[in-house]
Amino acid sequence: MLIKKNLLMIGALLGGLAVILGAFGAHGLKSVLSAAQLVTFETAVRYQMYHALAILVLPSLLSVASVKWLTRAAIAFLIGIFLFSGSLYMLVMTGIKLFGPITPLGGVGFIIGWLCVAMSIKVGNSNE
Repeated sequence: MLIKKNLLMIGALLGGLAVILGAFGAHGLKSVLSAAQLVTFETAVRYQMYHALAILVLPSLLSVASVKWLTRAAIAFLIGIFLFSGSLYMLVMTGIKLFGPITPLGGVGFIIGWLCVAMSIKVGNSNE
């Protein structure tokens, strides 16, 4: 039960933050950033939202999937959001190019997360 509540809370908070950041980008940064920077910022928001929603869905899989692998998926999604979206936010806001090479590491985190979801279903729930 605790994992369900934690995942739902984390997913909801990250989704809400994505909405806040998206609105900030669309309204607060529109006159400050270039068109290319806005696209980059929107990409960060979009991937954050996708994976916040994915985290929200994970508890619905608990009846057919491995808790251990779903937990790993959630951690990988969190790392992916932090590295992928976080590096893009920092790149846009600071202009420091050093953040650019971090972004693909976040993408790897997302891929690992989705592979963990697949593995959780393959392994299944030990209660079956």
